[in-house]
Amino acid sequence: MDINYQEMIFQFIGGLGIFLFGIKYMGDGLQSVAGDRLKDILDRFTTNPFMGVLAGLLVTGLIQSSSGTTALTVGLVSAGFMTLRQAIGVIMGANIGTTVTAFIIGIDIGAYSLPIIALGSILIFFFKNIKITSIGQVVFGFGTLFFGLELMSGGMKLLRSLEVFQDLTVSMANNPILGVVIGTIFTIIVQSSSATIGILQELFSQNALTLDAALPVLFGDNIGTTITAVLASIGTSIAARRAAFVHVLFNLFGTVIFLIILIPFTSFITFLQNALNLNPEMTIAFAHGTFNVTNTIIQFPFIFALAWLVTKLIPGEDEFIDTKPQHLNPILIEHSPGIALGQAKEELKRMSDFSVTGLNEAFQFLKTSDKKHAEHALQYEKGINNLDKKITNYLLDISAKSLSVKERDEFSNIADAIRDIERIGDHMENVVELVDYKINKKVCLSDDEITELNEMYDLTISTLKTAYTAFFDNNAALAKNVISYEEKIDKMERVLRKKHIMRLNEGKCSGDAGIVFVDIISNLERIADHSVNIAESIINPESKNYLHSD
Repeated sequence: MDINYQEMIFQFIGGLGIFLFGIKYMGDGLQSVAGDRLKDILDRFTTNPFMGVLAGLLVTGLIQSSSGTTALTVGLVSAGFMTLRQAIGVIMGANIGTTVTAFIIGIDIGAYSLPIIALGSILIFFFKNIKITSIGQVVFGFGTLFFGLELMSGGMKLLRSLEVFQDLTVSMANNPILGVVIGTIFTIIVQSSSATIGILQELFSQNALTLDAALPVLFGDNIGTTITAVLASIGTSIAARRAAFVHVLFNLFGTVIFLIILIPFTSFITFLQNALNLNPEMTIAFAHGTFNVTNTIIQFPFIFALAWLVTKLIPGEDEFIDTKPQHLNPILIEHSPGIALGQAKEELKRMSDFSVTGLNEAFQFLKTSDKKHAEHALQYEKGINNLDKKITNYLLDISAKSLSVKERDEFSNIADAIRDIERIGDHMENVVELVDYKINKKVCLSDDEITELNEMYDLTISTLKTAYTAFFDNNAALAKNVISYEEKIDKMERVLRKKHIMRLNEGKCSGDAGIVFVDIISNLERIADHSVNIAESIINPESKNYLHSD
């Protein structure tokens, strides 16, 4: 029989591309439907490792990607929203959640893929409602997934007749480690364990692979999917790199355990296939689910040991920034709203500390071009945003209670200060983005420009610190100093803009350098404006008119 190799290869790689697009498109649609709730699920429901497992399972089931969940978890660890032990639980849950795709494939509704795609297209193109469009995206991705699988299946049908493939399957059956290596490498290349397991299901359904050969490949698929988390952790904090490495260790240990018990495990899957009358695709799905659930049950009691081991394997001081609230006790709201208000102010102080430290890091980034400072600044900015949301929600609960006139004034001052500090965080982020622009565009600032920026930064950071001291100590004299400092900064900005225009006219400054310079001094001037807003509440609460806000 003549084999059309071109048709076989084109059908397979085209089907694989459509399959991967379907997985991604469906996941994006589900993520769009869920909105920010996915991050909230991971943030709120990971109080202990068991809840972390459930959160990881749920989020992965929704976005159809354990790699996506793990990458999101690495980001949360890096930003200080999650500890390493919490992350381990989420990673375990993500491994269980990723089996959902295999079970979906096991339903085998490929014959209906085109009508499903048509339905998804109608929902996307004929409805203006964002929610319906997102649901259409899910439906379209679902149909595309099966259509891609059908094309891959057609491309793989001829594999059985290839002698080299037959020899390879015999080798994998006799040497399980070879199957693990092949599964790992292929998943690293494709960057999707769902795709490689889908291919495995098709090969098994066509009798191109025996169960003895298929199971080790399945184990390798689980190892290969960890590469996404490893890539996501490159250049991040030590805590994030440890979280990514835990994912690798978890699947490596699981593979070793199941290779040891491969013969009884194969017999068990065969028993399930016969007892439940499973089709070949569903048989692999059950094997995948059993592997990940059992692996989680076995390793769950050793979460602390895993955390200890990965800390030893990736040594160094953990640059963990705890951005979660530490003082917001909801019980106090019911029993003593006044004390609860004081706790909100304590949390606001942490928020203010984040803004000062983050601004310092942003300017260290300007001075050194070291990405580490940019990452730290952005972590603090995320921490500011998180505390902004948490404190504001806490204040909303307090506002429903009976407060004295003095407490009402305090409440108003805290609420206003939250807004100003959050905006300071935004300007801090702007500075980081401007320095990024400077580095990427290879923009050079002159010595005069660097000196002027440092002078304005020193005065701005001093103004900001003074405003915070005045606010938290209720010191009116210091608050008046803030206003005089801010007037100096306004004058300095005008002078520096004129100097910049003169340098530009004399050809001493490039256009790109001018953009960076002018935008940085503009952000510093606005930070000073917000400092005044904070200070003015101490001098005369009634006079706050927010002329300085932006």
